[in-house]
This record gives sequence, C-alpha cells and structure tokens, in this order.
Amino acid sequence: MSISRTELVQAFDGLLQPDRFKDYGPNGLQVEGKAHIARIVSGVTASRALIEAAIAARADAIFVHHGLFWRGQDGRVAGWMKQRLQLLLAHDINLLAYHLPLDAHPEYGNNAQLGRVLGLAADARFGEQDLGWAAPAAFDSGQALADHVAQALGRRVTLVEGGAQPIRRVAWCTGGAQGYFEPAVATGADAFITGEISEPQAHLAREMGVSFIAAGHHATERYGAPATAGHVAAALGLEHEFIEIDNPG
Repeated sequence: MSISRTELVQAFDGLLQPDRFKDYGPNGLQVEGKAHIARIVSGVTASRALIEAAIAARADAIFVHHGLFWRGQDGRVAGWMKQRLQLLLAHDINLLAYHLPLDAHPEYGNNAQLGRVLGLAADARFGEQDLGWAAPAAFDSGQALADHVAQALGRRVTLVEGGAQPIRRVAWCTGGAQGYFEPAVATGADAFITGEISEPQAHLAREMGVSFIAAGHHATERYGAPATAGHVAAALGLEHEFIEIDNPG
C-alpha cells in the first residue's frame, strides 16, 4: 500500500501541529522526493549514514528530529550538505523533519517517550513553550537516580549531585536543554535530566542543591522519532523501520 506525499505530510502536521511552535528551522517536508510513499525510515538526525541506510532499506521517506536546515547556518550547498542532498535527490527520497513539535508531543514526543523509558509519569509542564516536563519520583539520592537513568538508557551519564537529600521530584527536557535548569528548579524539582551540560550548570547545581544529570543529546532523543513515525505508518498502512545511528554525544 502507498499514499501520496501530501497525505503523509498532512498526517504528520496534523499530529505534531508545527504551527504552534517558534522553532530554529523549518518543520515538515524539507526535501521533496517521490510522489507516493510506501515505506518510511525514521532516525534521530538526517546524517549521511542514516540516508545511506535508508537507501539500502528502500525507503521512500525519512522522518527525523534533526533535519538539514537551521536558522543562521551557511546556506551554501557544498561539502557535507551537498553529499546529503545529492543522495536524497538521486534516490528521490522525501525528508521530513520536526524539531520542537517532536519534543513536545504529549504521547509520542521525545519528552513523553523519555518519561516512559524512565518510568516517570509527568504531572506538569514548564519552561519556554512548555517543553519541560516534571513528575513525582522516589530515589534515595541523585546518584541513585543517575544509576537508574544510565541503566534505562544503556550508557554512562554525567551527574553533578546537588546534595544528599532524596529525590522526590524530577524535571526533564531532552537534547540540549541545559538552559531549562533554573525553570526546572523553580518547579520544585530535586533533580533535572537533559542531554547536555554547560559549564555554568555544574556550579548552579551545587549552589542550588538540585542534581543535574546529562544523559546524552542523542540518547535522550532517540525514542520520539520511531514512536511518532511508527504511529503514523500504522494508521496509514505503511511500512516503517527505525534505524539507529550510534552517536556518543
């Protein structure tokens, strides 16, 4: 079974509602390919490795969180950009990318799916565009929470422990959301989980008594794309495959 490109874009737009967000780049169809789609490959980032794997998988469309185009980037089609575009165009593959809309979706988005993986049931949203999530928790310490996150994600994490108190409330926002730390603290969180940590957050964590866990940008954002693309593919009767491209960042 196949559907038109227009139907596929409408399905993703209807689910993720990109017009609600002020974002860093275009959401939706970024590269136009064949007019009809039967097979979707999802991944985190539109890297050359993912595009090559999608070609090998005979994909008609690729669905990602991190697309090719970002506000303020060099607009020249050369080097790595030329190589990625050349592959997509030569094989007539559609590229669809959704950034903040994929972070925010209440069921299939990155934050919702990270909460599912970690066993956290969110009861509040916070921060700019309500992208941050918070939930009650029961961990004896920041280290106990960090161990839980590491086990759930299958990788080492960076912990800056804020104090010796138990963790009764956890806030999180996937990816490069270290700027959400102070809004998370304002919600009453005892710990904050995101993908990355910048230099100031280590000092803030110690001074504010709130633990900070950096679990990896890719690692915290690898669940939303397959959940969303899998849901849409099932609803439309399409084939879907998630392809993991390892990334330690």
